[in-house]
Amino acid sequence: MKVAVITDSAANLLPEFTKKHANLFVLPLMIIVDDKSFRDQVEISANEVYAKLDTCKVTSSLPSIGDLNEVIKKIKLAGYTDILAINLSSGLSGTFNAFRLAFQNVEGINITHYDSKTLGGGLGYIVEYALELVKAKTPVKDIVPLLEKLRFNDSLAIYTINTLKYLRRGGRIGKVEGTIGEILHIKPVITVNEEGVYVTLTKAFGLVRALLAMKKMMTDKFGKDMVDFTIHYGDDPEKAKDLGEKMKTELNIRTLTLSPLTPVLGIHTGPMMFSYVARRIPQ
Repeated sequence: MKVAVITDSAANLLPEFTKKHANLFVLPLMIIVDDKSFRDQVEISANEVYAKLDTCKVTSSLPSIGDLNEVIKKIKLAGYTDILAINLSSGLSGTFNAFRLAFQNVEGINITHYDSKTLGGGLGYIVEYALELVKAKTPVKDIVPLLEKLRFNDSLAIYTINTLKYLRRGGRIGKVEGTIGEILHIKPVITVNEEGVYVTLTKAFGLVRALLAMKKMMTDKFGKDMVDFTIHYGDDPEKAKDLGEKMKTELNIRTLTLSPLTPVLGIHTGPMMFSYVARRIPQ
């Protein structure tokens, strides 16, 4: 058994992580700026996206099926017997369904396809765990239930943003109340629920209180359990670094990762955002 793992760029994996795993293949989602297409993380940067958000028509789109077909061809030529494909939530993107349709025409290799019902670092940790399980020679049929446990029991991904206008503009508002955010500087703390859509967990007066609420949610869920912890940020790496140092005193963190939000997700959050993502480490 030789297993390749495919995901999309909404997993927000750092380039150095991707390069370490020869059996990991990341398909970039597309960013469209005034009808011109760019591959996420490859052909356009987050800063370029943020600079254009309020002056151009900026939208996100599905990965190129041509790119996917090329990756599948490469995987088959490399002698892989199985593909484990893990996509961002089908409730937030058509990517999962596009992959599903493309896989229907693939022969000569076993394909297991998993809808993560999340995105960003939450998806990234699922992909990371999948790679660990593959390396440990876990049978593919046994991997998905373990990914489910991580997604719904042993991880938490939450974020706050300065404005809801970009989520609203992109049609990603989900079950997040569209009336908050602009009124009285109230900031939402948002997650992706079990259905795979955005929901508001709580609201706070201002960014500082929203971050305090996020810290409490993390400590309430994980207590003293050892975790890997990721902070995503928009355009303020220094603030993210400061938040990371503070969270080290609150959680039992094995690995802290500071990761700029991938541009295709930044379209929907805007530049002023912070996300806390944690996964519990089995003891």
